[in-house]
Amino acid sequence: MTTLPTEAAEGTVLTARTASSPKKPRLIGTTSWYVVALFISAVMVVPLLWMITIGLKSRTAVFDIPPKLLPHEFTWSNFVNGPEAIHFPRLLLNSTIITALSVLGGVMTAMMAGYALARLRFPGRKVWFYLFVGSMLLPGVVGLIPLFQLYKSIGWYDTWLPLIVPAFLGGNPLFIFLARQYFLAIPYSIDEAAKIDGAGHFRIFTSVMLPLTRPAWITMAILAFQASWNDFLNPLVYLYSSNKWPLSVGMASFISPFAGKTPDWSYYMATNLLYMLPPLIVFFAAQRYFIQGLGSLGSTTQK
Repeated sequence: MTTLPTEAAEGTVLTARTASSPKKPRLIGTTSWYVVALFISAVMVVPLLWMITIGLKSRTAVFDIPPKLLPHEFTWSNFVNGPEAIHFPRLLLNSTIITALSVLGGVMTAMMAGYALARLRFPGRKVWFYLFVGSMLLPGVVGLIPLFQLYKSIGWYDTWLPLIVPAFLGGNPLFIFLARQYFLAIPYSIDEAAKIDGAGHFRIFTSVMLPLTRPAWITMAILAFQASWNDFLNPLVYLYSSNKWPLSVGMASFISPFAGKTPDWSYYMATNLLYMLPPLIVFFAAQRYFIQGLGSLGSTTQK
């Protein structure tokens, strides 16, 4: 009679141990992921911190051995003299105009093409979609020489047109793919209800579809902004006059061998920090839509 409570107590202890045992591997796994995430974050942040340090040092303090993380004196004048050395305001205006028009054209034409491929019925619709997707396998440098010869023959060399006009012609197949996937996830009953009210395709696209696909085109806008703002090869190839350069090419003039002098790394790092600010501001301002836009791709359904 006295063994029954003992057996019951032992069973309770075993049950408690069994219930608590899976928590230890889970805790170890979570801790491991946090350690890995902190390490990756440090790898990403340390170069940025070093850039800030160099931007705050004087020209001679940059080459101190051993290098010091914090300078003795903060040379804030680097953030004024550096931009003045490359005419930063003018290059900033050039980059802003080129990037704004490229983003507008790329996102607008991609959404229109995606709407047509997803919501309209016409012969060869799938063939066109496969051609768009297949073109993503071709690297951009493949068509660099033919495009250069074409733009030069029509008088577009040393103008901004080669950097802007292709965006208005559906120049990014990835954006068309993203737009089509989003439009496919929207029920066709919405189109039918709008048509009953007398709306045409243009009204459905502008008043119904664009608000519903806001995460999609905001994601495209962020990606297009990053690509156009950081584009170095195309402006370098198509633009000869320095007063038409964007910031991406102007920044290279600090360390170019054609500058004819030793690079001033403190000026370069200080100006580079200012060059980085617009993409960071755009990303952090719209990161909620960016994450939502990429995350929603997994829920799209083919129709």
